Amino acid sequence: MYKPTLVAARHFPPAVEKRIARDFHATFNDLGRPFTQAELLAAAQGADALFVSPTDKLDAYFFANLPESVKVIASFSVGYDHIDIGAATAQGVPVANTPDVLNDATADIAMLLLLGASRRASEGQARVRSGRWASEKSRELLGWDLDGKRLGILGLGRIGRAVAHRARAFGMEIHYSNHRQLPPELEEGAVFHQNADDLLGVSDVFSLHTPSTPETRQFLCRQRIELLPPEAIVVNTARGNLIVDADLIDALKAGRIAAAGLDVFDGEPDVNPGYLDLPNVFLLPHMGSATIETRTAMGMLGLDNIDAVLSKVPAPTLLQV
Repeated sequence: MYKPTLVAARHFPPAVEKRIARDFHATFNDLGRPFTQAELLAAAQGADALFVSPTDKLDAYFFANLPESVKVIASFSVGYDHIDIGAATAQGVPVANTPDVLNDATADIAMLLLLGASRRASEGQARVRSGRWASEKSRELLGWDLDGKRLGILGLGRIGRAVAHRARAFGMEIHYSNHRQLPPELEEGAVFHQNADDLLGVSDVFSLHTPSTPETRQFLCRQRIELLPPEAIVVNTARGNLIVDADLIDALKAGRIAAAGLDVFDGEPDVNPGYLDLPNVFLLPHMGSATIETRTAMGMLGLDNIDAVLSKVPAPTLLQV
C-alpha cells in the first residue's frame, strides 16, 4: 500500500510516532539539535509533507527553494512567527498549526511562573539544594500575595482566558487588552483596556499572551516598564521577543520589577546571560505545552492536518490554503 513520505524535524511522543510509522515513510531529525535550513531543505527532497517546530525557520528563501514534492507543512505549535506565511501562500503550500489543544497546559505553566516568581521559589530551592537553609533567616524570603492583586493580560485569547480562569481562583482581579473587546461571556468580568499602555498601569502582575507580530515585538521595553506599578511581576509564556531583555534585566536588578517568571526567550535556546544570576527570576526552558497528553494531542492534530491535505479533504486547522 502506498505511504506518503514525511520529514519530521523533531521526535514526538510514542503514540504520535506509532501513527507516523503506520501511515508514512518517515525521516526523523536524529541530530540532537534543530536542522539547519540547508539540512531541512535537503531532507525535504522527494517528501510529501514536513512536520516542523518553532526552532525551524521557514523564510522566503526556504519556500523559494522548497522541493515541489512538498504538499503541506504542519507546525508543532500554536505560534507561527517562524514561518513566512506570505511566502508559503505564494508557493501554494498549505501550512497548519496546533491551536486549542495546549491551552490548559500552557496556562498551568503561566500560573507556575506567576507563583514561582511571587513566592521567590528559585531562591528557596537554591537554599535547600545548597544546604544554606539552616544558616539563613527564612524571613528574608518574603514574597507577595496574589489575592486582591490585579493581573493584566496582554492578549485574552484561548490561553489568556485559561490563565484568567485559574487566576480568579487565587482572588486576582483580571484586566486585559486586545485588538477588540470580547463579548461578556468570554470576558467573565475582566476589565477591558483599549490601549495596552493603559493596561500596564493597572497590572500588579503583567502576563504576555499575544502572538509575536511586528506590532508586539519588543513590546515590553524600558518606557513601558516604567508604566507598571512599583514592584510589579512580569510573566511570559508567549514569545521571547515580546520583551527587550536588557531593559527587563536592568529593571529586575534595580528592584523596579520585583520578579519575573519566564518560559520563553529571544533567541532561545540561547538565553541572555543577564538573567542567569538574578535571584528574582524564575526560569523554565519553554515547557508550556510539555505534558505527555498535550504533546500527544498536538502531534495528532498536526498529522490530522497533513492527512487531510494529502487526501484533499478539509483540514482542521490550516493557517492558509
